[in-house]
Amino acid sequence: MIDIPQHSLNDGTKLPALGLGTWPMDDAEAEEAVAGAIGLGFRLVDTATNYRNETGVGRGVARAGVPREEIVLTTKLPGRHHGYEETLASFEESRRRLGVDYVDLYLIHWPLPRVGRFVDSWRAMIKLREDGLVRSIGVSNFTAEHLDRLEKETGVLPSVNQIELHPLFPQEELRAFHEAKGVRTESWSPLGRGSAILADPAVVSVAEAQGVTPGQVVLRWHLQLGAVPIPKSSSPLRQRANLDVFGFELGPAQMAAIAHRTHRRLGGDPEVHEEF
Repeated sequence: MIDIPQHSLNDGTKLPALGLGTWPMDDAEAEEAVAGAIGLGFRLVDTATNYRNETGVGRGVARAGVPREEIVLTTKLPGRHHGYEETLASFEESRRRLGVDYVDLYLIHWPLPRVGRFVDSWRAMIKLREDGLVRSIGVSNFTAEHLDRLEKETGVLPSVNQIELHPLFPQEELRAFHEAKGVRTESWSPLGRGSAILADPAVVSVAEAQGVTPGQVVLRWHLQLGAVPIPKSSSPLRQRANLDVFGFELGPAQMAAIAHRTHRRLGGDPEVHEEF
């Protein structure tokens, strides 16, 4: 079993350097994938209310037979539940579906700036942490301006911001902002889902030079940026390969070659994207 290094977050908790994503698995697939992944060594599992698989994820965690305190279980607040009381109620629904006493990392899934209630949700999440129901609180898809507003209005910065990050969209400015503020970057779609990044000649060339797969090269690129990738996979073979990225290192020229010259999003723009 591979032992995954951990990062210390700004609230004193620990976050494994690599995790398992579960979108778009259904409950049955998620249960199998999560139980198997934990058996291989994964200790960070990522889901969300809007993934509609929290029940399966919770069953997979329970089935794995690993002590609960060793697992960092993440879920996310949906847009339709923004607001103080709404967030508290939504969290209880998530906790019930997951079948756990507490959640390790609770994120606001999207900021929805037009709705304008993410600060109210953030205040509720601070209370959940104070009450011991959540170990760490964070956000997903927030911009630097959104993070500044949270800090200005509550005095509390997220421990994590989970953002779209891959070689086609390396997010240099936002990553630098996170580093300056002590916020850990998590990467969703770390392998550039739906793109041809794993067939990119630069990535393939580095993979051949290192004797690893293109996917392993891209995950290693994330790790060396200090980001925490959460690749989705239900295949035990692929899960094992995704874990096996701690035994080699990319040189500076290889790191530079992997980040794509033409930057483009594959997902929604947080300034306008609304997901309820």
